Amino acid sequence: MTVPSRELRDAFGRFATGVTVVTCRSDQGTPHGATVNAFTAVSLEPALCQVTLTRQSKACSYLDGAAFAVNVLGADQADTAWHFAGRPADPGPEWAEGPVAPVLVGSAAVYSCRPWRTYDGGDHLIVVGEVVDVAVENRQPLLFYAGAFRELGPRETGTHWGGSLDCPEAGWFGASTTFTPLRPHAA
Repeated sequence: MTVPSRELRDAFGRFATGVTVVTCRSDQGTPHGATVNAFTAVSLEPALCQVTLTRQSKACSYLDGAAFAVNVLGADQADTAWHFAGRPADPGPEWAEGPVAPVLVGSAAVYSCRPWRTYDGGDHLIVVGEVVDVAVENRQPLLFYAGAFRELGPRETGTHWGGSLDCPEAGWFGASTTFTPLRPHAA
């Protein structure tokens, strides 16, 4: 059974995400960015994260074997998200030189990455980067839900983590837990 693309898109939109801009250098060496909400933390050891970009994005060709940064946008950066989603603003966002690639000034967090692996993802490309540096600011994130940008609501204060396996004090595994490594990945 094939799900109609509009129906699938609407269903995917029910999952709230943060908003990122993946930044890198173009073929001419100038800073380039693409708004991406498909971002995932992959691994702590090695430190890996992934972004998923449509194959139609110019950034896909620029990321081939290149360093990049994932800029987590702050709640006040919707204009920046639009700028890199095809609605450029003048003046554009402010750039800075990052540890391995250009970064955006004012982001809530920035993950600077070396290329690690790239995978086929149908009409998208899955790009995994090895995180070599992070910068975190005390800012609320910009969110995307049901086709619109959103902000976090008030913090829930009536419920304690204790009833959850994700509780920072209890969690699934203790601090001394060790895991058997998987066999090496064939490149």
